[in-house]
Amino acid sequence: MRPSDTPHQGAAEELETPALLLDHTRLLGNVRRMAEVFADRAAHLRPHTGAHHCVEIARLQVEHGAPGVTCARLGEAEALADGGLEDLFLAAEVVGAAGIRRLLELAARCTVAVAVDDAANVADLSAAATAAGVTLRCFVEVDVGMGRCGVAPGEPALELARLVDESRRLAFAGLHAFEGHLQEVVPYDQRRARAREDVKKAIETRRLIESSGLPVPVLTAGGTGTHAITGVLPGVDEIQAGSYATMDGAYRKAGAPFENALTVLTTVVSRPSRETAIVDAGYSSLAPEFGEPAVLHRGATYVAFSEELGTLRVTGPAEELRIGDTVELIPAHGATTAGLHDRVHVTDGGRLVAVWPIVGRSGPRESA
Repeated sequence: MRPSDTPHQGAAEELETPALLLDHTRLLGNVRRMAEVFADRAAHLRPHTGAHHCVEIARLQVEHGAPGVTCARLGEAEALADGGLEDLFLAAEVVGAAGIRRLLELAARCTVAVAVDDAANVADLSAAATAAGVTLRCFVEVDVGMGRCGVAPGEPALELARLVDESRRLAFAGLHAFEGHLQEVVPYDQRRARAREDVKKAIETRRLIESSGLPVPVLTAGGTGTHAITGVLPGVDEIQAGSYATMDGAYRKAGAPFENALTVLTTVVSRPSRETAIVDAGYSSLAPEFGEPAVLHRGATYVAFSEELGTLRVTGPAEELRIGDTVELIPAHGATTAGLHDRVHVTDGGRLVAVWPIVGRSGPRESA
């Protein structure tokens, strides 16, 4: 076992709470299932580590066929490289002298690419890369409807791609187009129709750029909710799905065919009434933006967050919950919930078998 995989004895319910748990059997099943999906496809899987922030899970995904991984934070990319990952796509823009310096230091020791959507940023990257003697791979980000980062499809993307290609020490790596706004659209037929329409904008942009004489090596897109849609579109080369590995409540409701492996273990700390139980997991350990977590105890429903506590409504069997009892919660949003913790406790059959660090959640590494 690797040092960070060193076994820890004891049962999971003996942990100090709130504690992030990861069922290893379910994790491995999810990773294998997605790897099998892409085994015979033209597109390949480049998993997004922002769903779990964990080097050990990223290694597992690469061991099952991924050529490399995607991430969205520079600190996370540095931690992944420290952990032995050698092929990274930073699906975010890096601006400012300090961030660009760190990015180029990273590019000097592993294969890394970065997203760009601005001419001035391209100029800054080119100048810094030239001074450092490092060649930096750049993906032009195309906004296909999410309304976040990215240039418009068509001519604006072509113009920026040409600029990257003509810039010293920059290499045009392709197009990045994430239809994140569609990952959990229901019903599925509507998600499929909208994803095809929006990703078509990126595919047509690729054709435009290639017709101008500039090759587009890779078009990367897609997520857990659209992997089966975007992943079969001609012209799409990579899928960035990440949440499938650990899963969460929101993706489960949207019908993603994977098992919930990630939970938060919490303890009942108060029973103010027969119908109410208070647990020690609130905003500080559970991300609330996609709604309340599911409670893995029949008759218990999580109904309200506070900073450090959560309120359960209890009926039937859950009325037997007592102070000191533990219950598990499935977070509605696993990615941001994982980002609230320093470590994840890996379990096998209810036994604690490893503790893996959660990495790159904030700014530079401590050693930087």
